[in-house]
Formats: sequence, C-alpha cells, structure tokens
Amino acid sequence: MIEAEAQKDTLLPPPGEVEAIVRGQHGNPFAVLGMHSDGDAQVVRVFAPDAGEVTVIGTDGAPKGALQRHHPEGFFAGRLKGPRFAYRLLLRAGDAEWEREDAYAFEPVLGDMDEYLIAEGRHEELWKRLGAHPTTHGDVEGTAFAVWAPNARRVSVVGDFNAWDGRRHVMRKRYGAGLWELFVPGVGRGSPYKFEIVGAYGELLPLKADPLSFRQQLAPETASVVHGLPGHEWSDDAWLKRRAETDLRREPVSIYEVHLGSWRRGGDDAILDYETTADMLADYATEMGFTHIELMPVAEHPFTGSWGYQPIGLYAPTARYGGPEGFAAFVDRLHQAGLGVIVDWVPAHFPSDAHGLTRFDGTALYEHEDPRLGFHQDWNTLIYNFGRTEVANFLRASGTFWLQEYHVDALRVDAVASMLYLDYSRKADEWIPNRYGGRENLDAIDFLKGTNEQAERVPGAVTIAEESTAWPGVSRPVAEGGLGFDFKWNMGWMNDTLEYMKEDPVNRRYHHHKMTFGLHYAFSENFVLPLSHDEVVHGKGSLIGRMPGDPWQKFANLRAYFGFMWTHPGKKLLFMGGEFAQVREWNHDRSLDWHLLGDPLHEGVRRLVRDLNRVYRAEPALHTRDAEPEGFEWIEGGDVDQSVFSYERRGFEGDRPVVAVCNMTPVPRGDYLVGVPEEGQWEVLLNSDEEGYGGSGVSPGRLETEPQGHHGRSQSLRLTLPPLATVVLAPKR
Repeated sequence: MIEAEAQKDTLLPPPGEVEAIVRGQHGNPFAVLGMHSDGDAQVVRVFAPDAGEVTVIGTDGAPKGALQRHHPEGFFAGRLKGPRFAYRLLLRAGDAEWEREDAYAFEPVLGDMDEYLIAEGRHEELWKRLGAHPTTHGDVEGTAFAVWAPNARRVSVVGDFNAWDGRRHVMRKRYGAGLWELFVPGVGRGSPYKFEIVGAYGELLPLKADPLSFRQQLAPETASVVHGLPGHEWSDDAWLKRRAETDLRREPVSIYEVHLGSWRRGGDDAILDYETTADMLADYATEMGFTHIELMPVAEHPFTGSWGYQPIGLYAPTARYGGPEGFAAFVDRLHQAGLGVIVDWVPAHFPSDAHGLTRFDGTALYEHEDPRLGFHQDWNTLIYNFGRTEVANFLRASGTFWLQEYHVDALRVDAVASMLYLDYSRKADEWIPNRYGGRENLDAIDFLKGTNEQAERVPGAVTIAEESTAWPGVSRPVAEGGLGFDFKWNMGWMNDTLEYMKEDPVNRRYHHHKMTFGLHYAFSENFVLPLSHDEVVHGKGSLIGRMPGDPWQKFANLRAYFGFMWTHPGKKLLFMGGEFAQVREWNHDRSLDWHLLGDPLHEGVRRLVRDLNRVYRAEPALHTRDAEPEGFEWIEGGDVDQSVFSYERRGFEGDRPVVAVCNMTPVPRGDYLVGVPEEGQWEVLLNSDEEGYGGSGVSPGRLETEPQGHHGRSQSLRLTLPPLATVVLAPKR
C-alpha cells in the first residue's frame, strides 16, 4: 500500500501544476510533460485535449504502454519500466486514430553561445537562430521556433497544427536571454502560426506574428508562415565579385525608384508577381540606362496605403507579390541584367497593430514606455528603443539579412532625421533631453553607426541615408567621426531647385540663388540628388505639373531641369513615371499611365532621360568626382538677368571635360559666349531642345573655339542657346 502510494506521488506532479498545464498557465512545461526517469522506470506525461486515449509506442510502432487520463481536459500519465527510449504517441478519439511525436521529448535547439550573444546584443546573424526554421532534430522532421519575450509568463506557438490552442505547445524559456524555444515535430513549410503570449502581468495578449518570420500571410491576414531561409539557387557570382571591387563614389549611379505594386499591372489591373515584374523591369531599366533599381519597402506591412513605410515583418518580403524565392529571383534577374538593387529599409518606427511588436510581451519591449520617447506624432507609430541592446541587435541584423540572404546591394535608410533628434516634430514640452541636456538621440546615433559598420562586412554593400538636416558627417566613416553611411540624399538641393523651376521664367532672375546655393555644400557629403516619390504625392501633383507655362513650355522646362540634374554633382534618383512626365499624381493602387508614351512630348522626355543616362555613364567627368570640389567649377553662375547657368565638370587626368549650359528662359540667346578649358572643335553630347525630344530644334551652332579670353579661360565658344534647354558639350577627342 505504501509502495503504491509512493508511486502515485511520483507519477503526477502536485495538482496545482496539472491544473496549470491544462489551463495554459504553466511557465515551465518541460518540468512536467515528456519522459522523466523515475528510478528503474520512466514516467511519461502528455497533454492531449484532442484525444480520448494515449498509448506510448516505440519508433517501430510497437506499443510500450497506455497512459491513464488524470484530468478530464486531457492530461495523461503513465509509468513504463526500463531505461529511456525514443518514443512516439498513438492517440485515439472515437474511431479516429493517429500518431505523432511528443514535442516535449526533444532537447533544446538553441545553444549557450546563441543565448549569450543575443543577451549581449551581438548576434550578427540573429535570423539563423530566431524565427521558424524547418529542420531535422533527432532524425525527426519539424520546425524549430524561437522568439524573444523576456517578460512573458508564458509563450506558446499556435497554428492549424494544434487548432490554435495555446495550451498544447508551450515553449521552453531560456532565462539567460529571455528567449522561448520549441521544436514542434511534423510542422513544415507553409504552416501558418503565431505566438500566444501571457504577458508580464498575467494578461492574455492578442496573438502575435513572429518578429523574425521569413514569410507572412497575404494582408489582411496577419499570421506568420513557416518557411525558413530562401532556397533560391543564385546565379549572380560575377555581379557580386564586381560589386566587391567597385567604389560607387567613382561610378555612375542613376537610380530608378519603383513601387512594385503600381509600376505596371496585368490584365484586369492584376498585381504582378516578383518574377514577372523582374523580367519587364530589367528590360526597361536596362534600355533606359539606369544603373540601379530602388524599391520602396518590400518588408511585410499590414496597411498597403503605407507603401511599406510602416513595416512589421522586417525579415519577410511582402506576400503581395509572391514568396521569398520569388523576391530572391527578382534580385538575381536584375543582377544578371547589370542592375543593382536598393531596398528602402525602415528601422525608425513601427505600426501599433495588435499582432505586431507593440507591447510584445506585455511590456514596452521594442518601444519606449514614455510616449515622449516612444511615439511618433506625425505617423501615429511607435519608435524603437535603440538603447536596448536586444532591440538594436534585432534591427541591425535585419539590415544585414537583406544584404546577405537576398544579395541586396544597398539599404536606403528611411527617416534618419527623425531618429537623430529627440525633439523631431515635437513641441518644447513633448520630448526628453539626453543625458547631457541636448536634443541628439545618442542611442540612435550609436545604432546607426553600428548598423553601417556591420553592413561594411558584406563585400561591396552600401548604405544611403534619407537625412534632411545639416547633421555633420552623415556619409563620413565612423572612424572619422561620422555616421558611416556611404551616401546621403540631398534634400536641400531637391527643395531649392524644384522651387526655382516652378517659378515663371520671367521671375526666375529673382530666385537664381536657388539653383546655385547647393554648390556651397555639394561636397560636404557623398550626395544623391533625389526626385523621389515624396515629390509626387500628398497633393504635390507631378513633376510636369509643377512646371510653368503652356504645354510646350512645361515639357521644355522639365527637360531642361533633367539636363541640369544629370550634369550636376551627385548621384541621380528619379521616381517611376517621372521619366516620361506622368501628368497625374502617383496613386499606389493604379499602374503608371504608360499610354502617355503615344504622345510625342511624353515619349520625348523618356528618350531624353535615356540619353542623359547614356551620356552620364559614358563621360567620367560627369561621375568620377561627384563628391569632390575638383570635379566641378562654375563657368558663369551669376548670369542672373538672363537666367543662364554654365559650368564645367572634370574627371581625372586623361578624362575630357564636360561643359553644361542651361538657359532657363523661353528666349533663344544668340552669340552667347562661354569660356571653355580646351581649344579646338567641340561636340554636342546632348541638347534637350532637340526635335526628337519634343523641342524646337535650335542648334548651338558651330562648335569651334575662339582665342578670346572669357570666364577666366583663354578659349571661348560662341553659342546659340536654345530656349528652356540644357546643352551638354565636350571637346572632340
């Protein structure tokens, strides 16, 4: 009697623990469930609410012993004589019978070094350990799940495989780093899942998507999908080798910015998948002469109208255009066409959707508790806590993930200014100073530096900052006191020059400085000149819509402006549709108006942009010294009365100089003398007033220098300047 009572005591845990298991409130189910040695026998405990009977069987299917139900909701236990053995479970419910592995029979997947590095915030390949990874564990196929939720009382993985019942697969907690992990046998690619979390205060939270999921359901569905790392077989070794040996500062960079859902659409306005778009885009961008494609954020985002700038899945290409392999094939296809791929990456903030990162474990985990630090008033989003090592690690690893796993060539980091300043878009009483009393976000600064240093370890990869203030050294190396970006968007140049161009030409003499002011700081950073999507949304209309005058003058103005931009120091960026002068404001729910190319004026702008890219890429003087004052000199930047600008671009020794002359009035100007650096015959590389572009066909005239000193040069060209046009010239060699 005493022996039987003692056996009963070791068979079952205290009643409170059994109740905690069946209520999904037990914080350490591995201490109760699974197989546990008990002297010369083994105790097996199983929670199976879907079963009426449970039998332990060997891996060969032979029965080892039946378990007894000890709780009406499905807690089973039994004692089996003999040493430990590998086992499976045979379950019955009525006439149904099925087998499965016991998730609580498997050892941890994460190692001690993983736990240490994650706790330290130094796990540079975080995605290889956290998330959902289909794998084989102990000769059994399944998926290893792991998630960071240090303050949670309980974390379960739920999905179709367990009827979304959070009691069935409660995860093992790794206390050293606040990680939860579980290998779930039998779960494979394609299975939707989420995490069910009991928060720090015992509250059941809304089901959470996996922060490191590699695939998510198509919006408006919000579950993560078991997928693993992309399985694409890459064919871009030659591209990657070339990229690693290339200094982009010395190369032509002409970026075509694209929103994948509205660049082109199929029949019945169907959204095209990654692979279909890749083929069309590669052909078009190559023919147009662009060097890079920049994608508006492709990381998964719940609201299509955010254009991807409010992402939740920082490791998952959006399912709107297909799966991870599709996106990998997209990048590969563009690389094979000789095009680099830039993705917009958004580490500044995240949306407050309940299934996302907000109060992930019941506390302000990824965000700040105080809204003066943690809430973006402009976008109604939450700001990452960059000072928390695990959060900074999560974000840095995301950037590296796109560069490494998807072979992306560059990250364009969104909203950097909002990260750098604690008082960004806030009133005096709505922000908290840093420890020195200043407005600089010291944690964000350290995070950005660390991100850029980590990106440097991917050969040839670069980072680009969208930063709209005068913060010093954005594109200076970290070792020299900078933030470590490779390039910075020149927002000042964009604002000033667009303001100039929208003026009636008769008034431009009063705004001449807006075209010249940018040269005062043009070499303080490695700049990109951006005419991005931001300039054709929110009521701003289109680029062509901003140009003054009658229809012919509008197109002439835009062509002259593009000529100025392509010959100005700085790499180039143009949002889709701008290259053929789309008239209406961009709408993310519609394809571009490609039918406009049937109009000679629109087709003329497209041809001009194509030829500008050709000249820009062919002439080293136009790109090799973009960020150096030696690469530019005004010939005449002060011809205010005639609104004419002339300047010289220079490369290195042996490169021929290029001269650009821009006439920003509709008046042709004859006998216009321009000093040039070389005598002899010159040639027209491009004239934006050519009839093939929709212009009037005015020719600059005979291009033979005269030995007449002008503009500080011993030789001059006597030109006829076409109206509202840019002329690009070079000495014949």
